[in-house]
Amino acid sequence: MTKPVRVRFAPSPTGPLHIGGVRTALFNYLFAKKHGGTFYLRVEDTDQTRFVPGAEAYIFEALEWLGIAPDETVGKNEKFGPYRQSERKELYKQYADQLVNSGWAYYAFDTAEALDAHRKQHEAEGKTFIYNWHNREKLDTSLVQSKEDVEKRIANGEHYVIRFKTPINETLEINDIIRGTVKFETNLLDDKVLFKSDGMPTYHLANIVDDHLMETSHVIRGEEWLPSLPLHFLLYKAFGWEAPEFAHLPLILKPIGNGKLSKRDGDKMGFPVFPLEWKTEEGTSMGYREQGYFPEAVVNFLALLGWNDGTDKELFSLDELVASFDLNRVNKSGAKFDPEKNKWFNHQYLIQKSDEELAVLFKVELDKKDISTPLDVTKIVGLVKERANFVTDLWDLADYFFVAPSSYDEKVTKKWNEETKETLAKVAEQLNAYADFTSQTIEDNLKEWMTANEIGMGKVMQPLRLSLVGELKGPHLFDIIEMLGKEETIKRIEKAIATV
Repeated sequence: MTKPVRVRFAPSPTGPLHIGGVRTALFNYLFAKKHGGTFYLRVEDTDQTRFVPGAEAYIFEALEWLGIAPDETVGKNEKFGPYRQSERKELYKQYADQLVNSGWAYYAFDTAEALDAHRKQHEAEGKTFIYNWHNREKLDTSLVQSKEDVEKRIANGEHYVIRFKTPINETLEINDIIRGTVKFETNLLDDKVLFKSDGMPTYHLANIVDDHLMETSHVIRGEEWLPSLPLHFLLYKAFGWEAPEFAHLPLILKPIGNGKLSKRDGDKMGFPVFPLEWKTEEGTSMGYREQGYFPEAVVNFLALLGWNDGTDKELFSLDELVASFDLNRVNKSGAKFDPEKNKWFNHQYLIQKSDEELAVLFKVELDKKDISTPLDVTKIVGLVKERANFVTDLWDLADYFFVAPSSYDEKVTKKWNEETKETLAKVAEQLNAYADFTSQTIEDNLKEWMTANEIGMGKVMQPLRLSLVGELKGPHLFDIIEMLGKEETIKRIEKAIATV
């Protein structure tokens, strides 16, 4: 690569960060780290009407939680600061004026009412009104007025915008790292607004100026920005600047049906589409963090939405993703979001964690339930974690260790009779006699006793598990017995005999 890699994530603080935006940030981060470059974050807040308090802080907190915090951003290594566009607004007017002076842009004084009238007239004629080369010299623009008249109108405080003057009769051929050569006909493009009379640039001008001034080498963004590519490419040409390389990422699609993944899909199907919880007066939107997902599982899952390393490998640490990442292996087509696969990734990361680490997390859940126990929580976690997707699942899988069952599965108790109770009473006697109360010894001794007394396994195992757990669930029965201890095990058997 001819110049240092500098890539950016440039969100607008208009609400919580969508998971699609997170993936864009992730791919920029991976690309930067792969090439020893810089990943920076610029806050694009020029549209103050859509600004949402708390959204900017949310974005920073989300990326920090995911482990992909930017190298440069607001208040951090501000080499090309400020990193908020609203604090850079004095910069943009000179560039808008430069484009006007070089003939690449013009003033437009059309009122909203006049433009609305043009649209309605076109609709009445079965046409679509597009502000472009076809009509820009018939409208209220500086292209058909003297410089003096234009300056007088601006001095008098008339409202205006500065529009880009799109070239006529050109075919643009632009290289996209993911999509190859993409072509655009300039005659089909409209003359976008670049600058407003309120002193604020539009996204298009601010984006290009900042990317240039911040020395952005590659623009990696979602495919929804592909229609803006010809304008951005032409703006670089108009300024005489070297354009960065472009890569447009595929969309993240709905799990069911067609279209882009939305918050509504998550609400309907019960999965988060935001990294962190987001609260408003209307309610609370789910977040991956609060739903119990590990950040490394979220990162791993998102990395494989639209990219793979060419193998069947699915589990990657962040360092492994950096080492393997290649934009040339990003797919052109959209990637379907799979909530169950998402959970699968979290399960994989959960079972990879040590029992000690999980025990610390599980104790937080126990504290919330005011559960204190003399039992070895680390060992309990080790017995049940293979069945858990989330730390919160551990309670449902292991609650009987901490609280004796108060009811029993009726499907099983229906088959109980006096013989069942007599057998359980004898089992309790046997257990009480064992000096060595470890799982393997208990199992060996009890099975030896059953064989000697010609008692079938089914007559003991099911009612015994039910007595201790309340349901036919849980890990190896004799591991449960060892964990509960002799006194608690016999107490639960006696309670089941009396209750059922």
